[in-house]
Amino acid sequence: MGIVTAAETGSAIFTFDNTYARELEGYYVPWTPATVPEPQLVKVNAGLARELGLDAGALAAAEGINILAGNSVPVGATPIAQAYAGHQFGQFSPQLGDGRALLLGEIIDRHGQRRDIAFKGSGPTPFSRRGDGKCTLGAALREYLIGEAMAALGIPTTRSLAVVSTGETIRRDRPLPGAVLTRVAASHLRVGTFEFFAAHQGPEAVRKLADYAIRRHYPELAEADRPYLELLKAVADRQAELVARWLGVGFIHGVMNTDNMTISGETIDYGPCAFIEAYHPRTVFSSIDASGRYAYGQQAAIARWNLARLAESLLPLIDADTERAVAAATEVLDAFPEQHGACWLSVMRAKLGLSADTVDAAGDRALTDDFLTLLQHGRIDFTQAFRALYDLARGNTEASSRLFPPAEFAAWRQRWQTRQPERSETALAAMRGANPCYIPRNHRVEAALDAAVDGGDLQPFERLLAVVEQPFDERAADAEFAEPAPPEVTACYQTFCGT
Repeated sequence: MGIVTAAETGSAIFTFDNTYARELEGYYVPWTPATVPEPQLVKVNAGLARELGLDAGALAAAEGINILAGNSVPVGATPIAQAYAGHQFGQFSPQLGDGRALLLGEIIDRHGQRRDIAFKGSGPTPFSRRGDGKCTLGAALREYLIGEAMAALGIPTTRSLAVVSTGETIRRDRPLPGAVLTRVAASHLRVGTFEFFAAHQGPEAVRKLADYAIRRHYPELAEADRPYLELLKAVADRQAELVARWLGVGFIHGVMNTDNMTISGETIDYGPCAFIEAYHPRTVFSSIDASGRYAYGQQAAIARWNLARLAESLLPLIDADTERAVAAATEVLDAFPEQHGACWLSVMRAKLGLSADTVDAAGDRALTDDFLTLLQHGRIDFTQAFRALYDLARGNTEASSRLFPPAEFAAWRQRWQTRQPERSETALAAMRGANPCYIPRNHRVEAALDAAVDGGDLQPFERLLAVVEQPFDERAADAEFAEPAPPEVTACYQTFCGT
């Protein structure tokens, strides 16, 4: 399939260096974004633009808007639709690919890091499978909002550079305004990318992809004795920590298919995601997850399952002897629960204000588990509960007295204080930095998106964005944003794959 021609812009808003397109020919389809009738800038991420070494003003000007809408291909871009497969809810789909996305190119940011610049909602591609390839304004704004919140929380994530409305009406369950999102990622390499080439082209194609992944994300592995086994270990390391960080802020991804697990260790795809409120490990909000496969407390197990699919793709590269390859990969996978558990304990120690200079990991796990059980039995809000502990550690008992049942909490509190009788200012600062006051509360997100989509009012979106971009600083003016939704609202809340 050949590239669809489109006019290039004359000035260089981006300085591209496109290694994926240059080094992995045959791993994508050259393509060009569809043009749109009435592009209008909705949001440009000035802070991210600075980080990328871009001029936010140029992006917001007419030429920049045309680029961000897909109406003009910038100088140096090589727009491509990447090929990948994926296990979706446990079932293998041998060909997925960028059905509504395009990788425009790669740039080097101010820190010397290579970053993908990609579109979402830029029209159909050969991978669209009868879809329209478009994105709705609400879905684009959701991804922008949640991505920025996750970044502010210190969690590795893709981020959004811009949202442009298109002047189109997109048909979903109802007519909705269309948009193009510009997404920034360390790369868009996925477990599903490896699955695609393992299924369709065999070990040598996987080797070429793995060598590229090592050069881009894990260059220290290039000289390893068993680089492909080490690649599996490195991805497992990053996923163990990533999921632990998700759990620490109550994040539920909602659709942890293998095509949504990155090789870089970044969070990707903010479709049916949500944040837990009243704590329960089986919490699910995704409308398409009827079985609870991707529930809050299942995410670590699913990460291991996904890593097993990556391991299967890498087996011929790990060792020519199948039995030895399986044994080596299985050792990595079997180590994952303990590896993730150590990351989770580190996250939870920070949230509880516990020093790590102790060998009593079992005792700290029990202390954490018992606190979570207290939250579950009392249906206590996860974010407020941990923030109340931070307040209590500073001598403020107001929130803990309001939230926790006195008898049950008194016994646990005694154990907690015995474990850590004193906390320095440095320790308190670390505890504060582990316990946000503000997260993107689900009902607040929906209200902001509804105002933008149905009423053309971006003020609620901007207001919520400003709050979650500073999640750790408690502000009286933002007190309402720290409150959970009424239980009856949360009980029927659902998220959807609305792109």
